[in-house]
Amino acid sequence: MKTAKPKLVVIGNGMAPGRALEKLFENAPDAYDVTIFNAETRVNYDRIMLSPVLSGEKTFEDIIIHGDDWYADRGIKLHKGHRVVRIDRAAKTVSSEHGITAPYDKLIVATGSVPIVLPVPGRDLSGVLTYRDLDDVDAMLAAAKNGGRAVVIGGGLLGLEAAAGLRLRGMDVTVLHLMPTLMERQLDPAAAGLLKAAVEARGITVMTKANTHEIIGTDAGDGPARVRAVRLDDGTEIACEIVVMAVGIRPNIALLKDAGLEVNRGLVVGADMRSSDPEILGVGECVEASGQVFGLVAPLYEMATVAAAQLCNDPSARFAPGATATKLKVSGIDLFSAGDFGDGPGREEIVLRDVAHGIYKRLVIEKGRLVGIVMYGDTTDSAWFFDLIRRGEPVDAMRDTLIFGPDFAESEPLDPTVAVAALPDKAGAGRCSGEFTSTICDVEGACQPAAPGRERAVA
Repeated sequence: MKTAKPKLVVIGNGMAPGRALEKLFENAPDAYDVTIFNAETRVNYDRIMLSPVLSGEKTFEDIIIHGDDWYADRGIKLHKGHRVVRIDRAAKTVSSEHGITAPYDKLIVATGSVPIVLPVPGRDLSGVLTYRDLDDVDAMLAAAKNGGRAVVIGGGLLGLEAAAGLRLRGMDVTVLHLMPTLMERQLDPAAAGLLKAAVEARGITVMTKANTHEIIGTDAGDGPARVRAVRLDDGTEIACEIVVMAVGIRPNIALLKDAGLEVNRGLVVGADMRSSDPEILGVGECVEASGQVFGLVAPLYEMATVAAAQLCNDPSARFAPGATATKLKVSGIDLFSAGDFGDGPGREEIVLRDVAHGIYKRLVIEKGRLVGIVMYGDTTDSAWFFDLIRRGEPVDAMRDTLIFGPDFAESEPLDPTVAVAALPDKAGAGRCSGEFTSTICDVEGACQPAAPGRERAVA
């Protein structure tokens, strides 16, 4: 008699659980009988590519990761549009809102995150949207068909991508950001200033230090009240037909908390991705590992790899979060940020700034190793710099030419003057002026420490 395979149930069908299943089927294709419950009515798609769908550069079909055939070929039962409402740990079952119950031997929870909605008056008006999944994109596209005006609250990655997409769809867009500079978690003020200028050059109005006080609606009349304006704390009103809130996300853990699992900001897991119940593993944005929650794809995929290895009885697999990188997905804007670029004692900076060509690069070095980087306008060598950060490789031997990239830094020791002379016009350094850092690169090519007490930069 054929022995029944153990049952693996997955709650969620996003990118992280999708990668976990890929790794599982690569290494142990017949190990489990797999069932997936997905709150969305779709197959697995690349959520990172929602912005190109919004802007019209891609279609939904272009961003599908696993089509229906992928699940069928592997014998996976996929329940689309089935939000899980109960995990019974004693009975080891999972139940959906539509009454389907599935038993499990192992369970992966990947409930993802939920968008933060500001607790301001008017947040429930028709026309107030979030930006998290394809339904949100479809709602924005429907609103943009007739043009009109949009307000995007939030000047982070998602907010700027939403603003750019809506502008390309013909809407008049205003971005409201509470902080003094855009993307303040990923960019230093200099790079953020270049980004703001580039966004505004696309016809998007950017208002920083803008605190939303209220969303104002129309008179309800015979139908639901709709958005007509956003009012700021200073009394300024911005007329609009839609408001997109892109102010952040939080782990979706209500179901997991109800199941009695240990939660903090997210589902608490160990380095093996196991929760407080060893038969339940967590991956993705709902998870808190090493005291951190994660929203970027690289660490989520690392979680998925570890979870799959654990399911394949490889106890040595461990999740060890490292440096993460950010790249803005707006056509014509090249921006990259990675690692830790905050100020700190004992840190050095190398900055190249070419105002004429809109190029800015800042490297942060600590104890002879690259720990952070911000690049704007020219991100050609971003992968190489990011690899240096991840590997923690000493850079002292190539320090003088490091900012010019691997073509110079990995060669024999070179006079920085030669490196500057060899740069293409688009990446050339200009006259030295302005303010910044511990190291400058000037038009003559010298990269050297700034005088004590002075901060200088390439202009």
